[in-house]
Amino acid sequence: MSGHTEDPACRSLGITLEELAPGRARLRMRVTGDMVNLHGVAHGGYVFLLADAAFAYACNSRGPVTLAHSAQVTFVRPAAPGEELLAEAEERVRYGRHGVYDVTVRRPGGEVVAEFRGQSVAVSGRPS
Repeated sequence: MSGHTEDPACRSLGITLEELAPGRARLRMRVTGDMVNLHGVAHGGYVFLLADAAFAYACNSRGPVTLAHSAQVTFVRPAAPGEELLAEAEERVRYGRHGVYDVTVRRPGGEVVAEFRGQSVAVSGRPS
């Protein structure tokens, strides 16, 4: 599976869904010149958004509507305009309506840019 995501925010940023499996997702994003901060590197908000989107696809891959309960990110190294980033999300544990997911954001060569951990909660129906 490869192509644009169903998420309008991701689609507007050119984020592509490369893989989706139960409890897993892989997304790709190219850092553009519009995504940089005052230091000329990728704004942390865009790196977080990419990781959060991978988390969302992974935790919703099993069926019920699932939302983020909380999340944290650790920025390991900067990314420059023009670089492609790959976010790989993996389910660590599900318990009741809750889940824990880890996402690693890397450059294609494997260098880690950020580590993200998200906690999810399943809800009934569409979020309001």
